Amino acid sequence: MIDDPIRDYHPDMTDELEQDPRFTEVRLAELVMPNRTNHHGTLFGGHALGLMDHAGWVAATRCARRTMVTVASDRVEFKVPVRAGQLVELVALVTKVGRTSVTVGVDMYAEDVADGTRRLATSGSFVFVAIDDEGRPTPVQPRAGSPVHPD
Repeated sequence: MIDDPIRDYHPDMTDELEQDPRFTEVRLAELVMPNRTNHHGTLFGGHALGLMDHAGWVAATRCARRTMVTVASDRVEFKVPVRAGQLVELVALVTKVGRTSVTVGVDMYAEDVADGTRRLATSGSFVFVAIDDEGRPTPVQPRAGSPVHPD
């Protein structure tokens, strides 16, 4: 059984979000190629953040069904290095819905292709805001039964 780092990392995540099937997690995977690594052969931190932001954006957009932009990242922790040739799997889960914002917890796992060993490499939280056609914050589309918390 795999631990639940997103729940551990976001202890304030409401049970409604966890149980509501409309707030499903998003999973993305990518092979780490040498051009994405530094001189130590490990994944650039900036690229890791970009992958995490991408996964978080997909989760926020699915939740809000609006145009979303990243406004903040919080408490990103790099736990173990990710090496060239490993797979990374990003797991993004909506943890909070505000009036105009969606907060998403994202975990990145490093997996050895040969033996399947997986380790939590990076965890973080990202905040996205819904915007209208003029780029101004706009309310997320309400969903019946969705827990909405004021921004």
